[in-house]
Amino acid sequence: MNELTILISCPDQVGLVTNITRVLATHQLNIIAMREFVDEANKAFFTRIACTGDFNETAKLKEKLLENLPNGAEVNLIAQKEKQIAVLVTKEYHCLAEILIKNHFKTLGASVQCVIGNYEVLRDFTEKLGVPYFYVDHNGRDKAEFEQELKAIITNFDVDYLVLAKFMRILSADFVQDYAGKIINIHHSFLPAFIGANPYRQAFERGVKIIGATAHFVTDNLDEGPIITQHTSHVDHNFGVKEMVRSGKEVEKKVLLEALELVFEDRVFVSGNKTVVFK
Repeated sequence: MNELTILISCPDQVGLVTNITRVLATHQLNIIAMREFVDEANKAFFTRIACTGDFNETAKLKEKLLENLPNGAEVNLIAQKEKQIAVLVTKEYHCLAEILIKNHFKTLGASVQCVIGNYEVLRDFTEKLGVPYFYVDHNGRDKAEFEQELKAIITNFDVDYLVLAKFMRILSADFVQDYAGKIINIHHSFLPAFIGANPYRQAFERGVKIIGATAHFVTDNLDEGPIITQHTSHVDHNFGVKEMVRSGKEVEKKVLLEALELVFEDRVFVSGNKTVVFK
């Protein structure tokens, strides 16, 4: 039997679960997992359903679901298929290393199609693990030209997501719009604190006792996109900037890999500037 994931978001109303499950039963689909959430403040309903059965008529299934849901409903039917990603990097290797090692041993939940860097620093490591590496120089070029070359490379691959694994360039609103909802970033801070550059120095100078990292979808508002997941690590007066950076990198790896797993398993809904995550 094939497995299908169904994601539904719509205005909330009485009887939604009954209507949805009735349609699935009519199509001889067996529900193996179902999670729901109601955002009472916004009167919105979200559900993730995993089911098995014959999916030869997915268009009819989607049509029938929409007929039984309120106006404005969104229905996404996702057949089991490995996601494909491109990874954008600068010089830091720790997040890329975690991704490529998992990719090599086929435990990432996706396939890395290429790595694109604005320095050559990570080429040797990337290619040793059998992944193509493309260098796009940003020096002496305007942003539009730089991003056009990025796009030219990305379009050669059928990618579902772009992962910014410590890619230290601010992308334009036009670029972000072209890949809306498809760019995932790891930010080296517990957002919304310490936005922008040098967050660990900011944290050190502020004398914080907790540092963290945030994985989020990228929007044209710097470091303010919908948050997928966050974690923190305790620090104290013995930590200098270097110690904070070292501790922070461990948190960054953990947060990014957790966020990618959730996204690759279709467990994340974006709702405005927030997310609903079914773990």
